Amino acid sequence: MTEYWEIVKNSYTGYWNYLINEIMYPSWGNYFYWLIGLSISVWLLEIIMPWRKKQSIIRKDFWLDGFYMFFNFFLFSLILYNGLSNVAVKAFNDFLHLFGLKNIVAIEISSLPVFLQLAIAFVVADFIHWNVHRLLHRVPWMWEFHKVHHSVKEMGFAAHLRFHWMETIFYKTIQYIPLAMIGFGIDDFFIIHIIAVTIGHLNHANLSWNYGALKYIINNPNMHIWHHAKALPENHKYGVNYGISLSVWDYIFKTCYVPKSGRDIELGFEEDEKFPKSFQSQIIYPLTKK
Repeated sequence: MTEYWEIVKNSYTGYWNYLINEIMYPSWGNYFYWLIGLSISVWLLEIIMPWRKKQSIIRKDFWLDGFYMFFNFFLFSLILYNGLSNVAVKAFNDFLHLFGLKNIVAIEISSLPVFLQLAIAFVVADFIHWNVHRLLHRVPWMWEFHKVHHSVKEMGFAAHLRFHWMETIFYKTIQYIPLAMIGFGIDDFFIIHIIAVTIGHLNHANLSWNYGALKYIINNPNMHIWHHAKALPENHKYGVNYGISLSVWDYIFKTCYVPKSGRDIELGFEEDEKFPKSFQSQIIYPLTKK
């Protein structure tokens, strides 16, 4: 038990030092400033070439989404996630040791070229995320958490990171074992994560882009706007266009839906007018929902 307590203590002190270093000492591998740089870049694109020209540059809930961005990516790790995840990994490895196993690597990809390793991990992780996203819509108690993301009423890049912190737990927990089975750890994910954040920002941005023929592979704003549509087609009552970075899964599994331009469609979900408006109440809402 002492060992686990040391992990918790070292996790939080270590993350605190990491975060201070990120802020104080910018570098090319600095995630804090990568996130700020990407966000400003996509926001400038929205200002220069807006899809919904009547939408304000400082759109509805812009600052709320901005706070979600920093909370989910930094403060949440400092408050809870970093220690919790490290303890969970330690407990899982201790469980494996009971059976004489050092790891669960089933397919070794470390001998492949780095680019190919990253590509495989990106595709595998995105397919896992697509499936988790479907669960968030189909499982009632998980949907209560996902409502936070779908409470967006005006779309913009920062809406990408308006989500309940429990979603981080869902995604990371479910992806851990499949990625561990190909020998891929969290430390390898910086490049993949930057690419995924860029695509996610663009998906939610006020931009009329579909990337031409690449729309069948890469998720895009014209497609993702329909995922946030308040009115869903009758044959897809749980949702459509679940793709996170890649759209190909929706084309393969018949969950793609782009009937026309979605520029001016209403966003949200049924009775979203009753959904809490502030950060604190949105975070508490799913935890108190019967």
